[in-house]
Amino acid sequence: MGILRLVARIMGRISTFRSYQFVLLLAAALAVVAFYYFGSEKQNFSSTTKRIKQTQASHNSNRNDADLTVDTRLSQTAGSEEQAGEGQDVGGGESDGFRSKKGDIAAADQRYHALMMFTKVDKSRSLQDKFRVAMLSMVKHGHFLKGEVLVLHFVSDQASQELGERMLQEFLLDATFKYEVVFHDVVALTQKLFPIVEAMQKHFSAGSGAYYSDAIFFLSVAMHHIMPESLLRIVQLDLDLKYRTNIRDLFQEFDQFPPGAVIGITREMQPVYRHTFWQYRKENPQTRVGEPFPDGLPGFNSGVMLLDLGAMRASALYNQLLKPSNVAKLADQYRFRGHLGDQDFFTMIGMEHPELFYSLACGWNRQLCTWWRDHGYGDVFQLYYRCDGPVYIYHGNCNSPIPDD
Repeated sequence: MGILRLVARIMGRISTFRSYQFVLLLAAALAVVAFYYFGSEKQNFSSTTKRIKQTQASHNSNRNDADLTVDTRLSQTAGSEEQAGEGQDVGGGESDGFRSKKGDIAAADQRYHALMMFTKVDKSRSLQDKFRVAMLSMVKHGHFLKGEVLVLHFVSDQASQELGERMLQEFLLDATFKYEVVFHDVVALTQKLFPIVEAMQKHFSAGSGAYYSDAIFFLSVAMHHIMPESLLRIVQLDLDLKYRTNIRDLFQEFDQFPPGAVIGITREMQPVYRHTFWQYRKENPQTRVGEPFPDGLPGFNSGVMLLDLGAMRASALYNQLLKPSNVAKLADQYRFRGHLGDQDFFTMIGMEHPELFYSLACGWNRQLCTWWRDHGYGDVFQLYYRCDGPVYIYHGNCNSPIPDD
């Protein structure tokens, strides 16, 4: 009430002042009212500023603005975050970016490395949905022993990395195993990769000529030259997968490699290469090339691959096949012109040198795409598509729906 009497007394004297004096008095009155009003809320400038700073700090704590040239690691143990030690270097030098860890990871721990391409995911809701299915199913079935760490590598652009960091915080929340996440800059890797694979791109890329941006689709072909020599084995996985078993079991397949094998891979389950090798098949009617499993050579699918980097480095035969002259020679011999990147290269050299490959059971990459059934090959489709035995990983290639558990 004291405030109102004060205002009334001021307003009663308005008539004796000129208009500009009226304005000044009115402003003063409002200032007095504002002072008392905010004072009644028991707030002041300092407390308001403190709240703003706290809000900003909370906001910043939920972001990972990692410089791609800096190795930033976060240790996540029992819900807390603290700086972790360096541990074993598993990345690619300056291409390393954000790293996240869960558990007390030691340098002596045994690491299982898995790599996924993660580019342009920020622009695709479909890729985001596929990534969710893949990671949640991997976490659901994943179990590792004490002293073992799953290292997840993602080759990514900056925008997709920022999204991936946020998504992984949710997807890995229920992981019962120790893990480490490493993002690699796609630009840095492409710069290293392009000189190695440039010559082969014209044989295995869509369109004509070698496009710089397409080089990353040949990463598996030359990963033994890109990754540090301390990294001996890695599994490369597509995003459109759904795991139905412990991913650790996949790594045990490395122990089944016969002498001379450098890559573990599953056969293609559509008549893709029956079509691609049409000219060679026409000229060689008795060939096994492009024929269905088990007697034929249907080619490979690169959705799930085991790359023995140590064996790839040591294999004189494999590295000879990377030379441009030998790539061109085989492409001409088989009349081959593909568009599926590394998968085409592996398929072509596998026709000539099957000893370089260990055949993964079809259940490790149970492809679901049926496109070729409706495009001229319905009469033979089931010969390729058939997959007996348990399914460990579903592959929803060509946007095929994946069955529910």
